[in-house]
Amino acid sequence: MLACLVMGMGMTVVGAVSGQALAQPAVAITENGPANGVVRSNEIAFLGLAYAQPPVGALRWQPPQPIPPGSQTIDATKFAPHCAQPASPFGVASASEDCLYLNVYTPISPRGVETAGAGYPVMVWFHGGGLLYGESEDFDPVRLVQRGVIVVTVNYRLGAFGFLAHPALDGEGHSFANYGLMDQQAALGWVKRNIAGFGANPENITIFGQSAGGESVTAHLVSPTASKLFEKAIIQSGNYAPNLPTLATAEAQGQSFATSVGCDDQSAACLRNVPVSAILANQAKIYTVIHEVRIIVPSLDGTVLTSSPDAAFQSGQFNRVPVMAGSNHDEGRLFTALLFDLRGGPLTAEQYPQFVALAYGAAAAPSILAEYPLTNYPSPDLAFAALLGDSSLSCTALFADRQLSRFVPVYGYEFNDPDAPMYFLPPVSFPYLATHTTELAFLFDLVQAQGKPGPTADEEALSRWMARYWTRFAQSGSPQGNWPAFNATVSNVQELVPPRPTTTAGFSADHHCDFWEQLANSGQTAASMQ
Repeated sequence: MLACLVMGMGMTVVGAVSGQALAQPAVAITENGPANGVVRSNEIAFLGLAYAQPPVGALRWQPPQPIPPGSQTIDATKFAPHCAQPASPFGVASASEDCLYLNVYTPISPRGVETAGAGYPVMVWFHGGGLLYGESEDFDPVRLVQRGVIVVTVNYRLGAFGFLAHPALDGEGHSFANYGLMDQQAALGWVKRNIAGFGANPENITIFGQSAGGESVTAHLVSPTASKLFEKAIIQSGNYAPNLPTLATAEAQGQSFATSVGCDDQSAACLRNVPVSAILANQAKIYTVIHEVRIIVPSLDGTVLTSSPDAAFQSGQFNRVPVMAGSNHDEGRLFTALLFDLRGGPLTAEQYPQFVALAYGAAAAPSILAEYPLTNYPSPDLAFAALLGDSSLSCTALFADRQLSRFVPVYGYEFNDPDAPMYFLPPVSFPYLATHTTELAFLFDLVQAQGKPGPTADEEALSRWMARYWTRFAQSGSPQGNWPAFNATVSNVQELVPPRPTTTAGFSADHHCDFWEQLANSGQTAASMQ
């Protein structure tokens, strides 16, 4: 029984009973008015809080606009619409442009890392989905919140709505192209101004994200406009685009997109009148291809992003905060399933060399095929999965760790539970093992996991370790425990294996990183961004 508990900095919970949501909600004070949330068994949730005006009509393809201060009570008891996207395994279809909302989850009876008197640490989560899919409401952070942090999950504009570059828009005199990143930074600004009203410390904010969310975190590390918005960063499988396309490249794609949606005059007025359905149907015109995986990446717009991550990390010209970054052992298996098994069948031995040449270039293909011969793998699928994961995510994470560690504290990891459940894709011809996305279920209660088999006892133990590491890092800038800081000389990473993580120096050899580094330096590889 929790009766009339007053949380710090103005948040009140009335008459909470363990295991029940309340008719009388929790209340937090924000600049837009008092927000009524709901008390759950292990956390308090404030859902669907607007952090910017709806980007509709004349505000489509404009930077997020602030909401005027208000005093009316806000109903924060249910999720708001999430951003427009087609249906996918990674997100629920939506036609809503009115989607700039976030959710705040606060502790009831915390344990662990909170600092008495200073307010809770804050962790702001950016979901993945290739900057095309995903929504904040899929991630319940109760495992983290119970350890004494406040977690904020954010919706942001996706696809063409979030990342269209076009001369007619770019000439309007505002920051342009990376609207989704601007949304995220607007959300961070809202958190800085308002999170004390939820009992948190606005000077102790950690941004974290997975896949495209991790790529977003990487972008904020190098973004001049993100300076001072956060104090720590966690990148989960997000170092896949170290070199970003130029604005000229992105604008050329944008002009092709405009033609495809019927705007032959290439005008901003025409673009802002295109129906949502037509935008979603034609946004493939602005995709980027990384080794045959089609996604969206930010572009070098000159304001939000002035440098690619690789160049910024090498020079030290980035927002210098402690970083925790890593990848999953079998990253490439999810993408191989999407490229082949779920699109007509497994890759064949005859197709294997052809596809390697297509994805990496004819000049690089012989070296890659010699490094990853079919005789070393149970199937062509798994050979391609290994080289794709190594080149695009595992080694790029390691290379970023080496660069960053010259300037800031870095903690590298690899998630490696070979029996981790796959909640996003159906079974295919090979086991997924610790592939892309599988670490998420160890940090969050996922919507996709509802009604499916739960973790083993060993996996529960690993989940507790991971929640402890993530929240300790949010508190202090170090995961503490048995996790040493990254040392570029030995390239040590924390191996997140059940039931208890351990430290390894074998990551680089396991993923052929010396080979990929030498191949890149030789100039033989096809451009990673096409």
